Amino acid sequence: MIRFDNDYVAGGHTAILDALYKTNEEQLPGYGTDKYTESAQTLIKQACDNDDIDVHLMVGGTQANTTIIASILRPYQAVISADTGHIAVHETGAIEATGHKVIELTNDNGKLSAAQITKYVADYWDDATHEHIPQPKLVYLSQPTELGSLYSKKELTDIYNVCQSNNLYLMVDGARLGYGLASDSNDLTLNDLTKLTDVFYIGGTKVGALFGEAIVITHNDLKQDFRYMMKQHGGLLAKGRLLGIQFTTLFQDNLYIQLGRHALEMADLLKSELQQKGVTMQYDSPTNQLFPIISHQQMEMLSKDFAFQIWEKLSPEKIVIRLCTSWSTKKEDVEKLINAI
Repeated sequence: MIRFDNDYVAGGHTAILDALYKTNEEQLPGYGTDKYTESAQTLIKQACDNDDIDVHLMVGGTQANTTIIASILRPYQAVISADTGHIAVHETGAIEATGHKVIELTNDNGKLSAAQITKYVADYWDDATHEHIPQPKLVYLSQPTELGSLYSKKELTDIYNVCQSNNLYLMVDGARLGYGLASDSNDLTLNDLTKLTDVFYIGGTKVGALFGEAIVITHNDLKQDFRYMMKQHGGLLAKGRLLGIQFTTLFQDNLYIQLGRHALEMADLLKSELQQKGVTMQYDSPTNQLFPIISHQQMEMLSKDFAFQIWEKLSPEKIVIRLCTSWSTKKEDVEKLINAI
C-alpha cells in the first residue's frame, strides 16, 4: 500500500536518525536544558534573523496549540478561527476542554480575512449583552491552511494590523510551515512572521522530524513563565534532548527548506500530470496538499493500492480526495499513482 493520506506517515529523515543514534549514550540534563536544545534555539533565531524571540520545543501540534492558547486567554476569553481550522475541526475539542471557546468564522479557501475579523469584533462590542458572550482575544491562522492555501504577506499584514487595533493577539499554526515556505506562491519569510505575529510555530512532525514543533514567541507579554504552562499541559519533555537534536539537524545546512522543496516538487509533478489527464482540483492549493475530484469507481480502484483521505462527497458520482506529498515522497510512487489514474 502506497500512502498519500497524510504528510507524517513516514518516520524521520535519515540525518535525524543518525544524529539521534550518534548522541544516544551522551549523559545530558533533561527538560530542554541541554546543549542540543540551546543549539536548536540559536539556529532558529538565526533562521528568523531575530534574536529578540523566545523558542520552545514541544512534541506535537495539539500540545502546542492548547498550551499557547491557554497561556494567552483568560477564562472568559475566546479564540477566533476559520471553520476549517485545525483547532475547530481536528483536535477533539482540545481547546474547549481547557475552558476556551473557539469562535468559527466562514473560511474563504481555508482563510480568514481582515474584514471578517473587524466585523466580528465590532459586532461583539456593539452588542449590549457582550458581557454574557465569550470575549474574542486571539486570532488563530494556519500557514498553510487546512486546504493547502497560503496567506500572502499583505493578507497577514492586514490581519495583524486589525489585531493590533483591536487589542487582539495573533498566532499562526505552522505545522506544515516548511511546505509553505518552499512554495513558489509564498512571499512570507520567517523574519516576516516574527514581525507580523505574536506567536507562531515551526512544524517538525510533518517536515522530516520524528516528532516536534518549535514555538516562537515574539510578543514580550507572552514570554514570561511559558515553561510553566508547558509543564502544566504535559508538554515539557523529560528527554528534551530528543527535540533539540532533531531541530538542530533540521536547521543545519538548510535541511528544513530542502525537505519542503522536495515535497513541493512531488506535489507539482502530481498536480501537473493529473490535470493533463483531465482531473480537476476542488481547491487551488500551491502547497503539498492536493484535492482532486474523481469518480467513485476511480476511488474504489485506487484504494486497492493507495492510501488517501476522502475529503468531500460532491455527488453520487463524484468525490474529492486529499493527496499529500511530503519530505519522504518518492518520485516512483508519484509515477505509480499517475499511471493508476
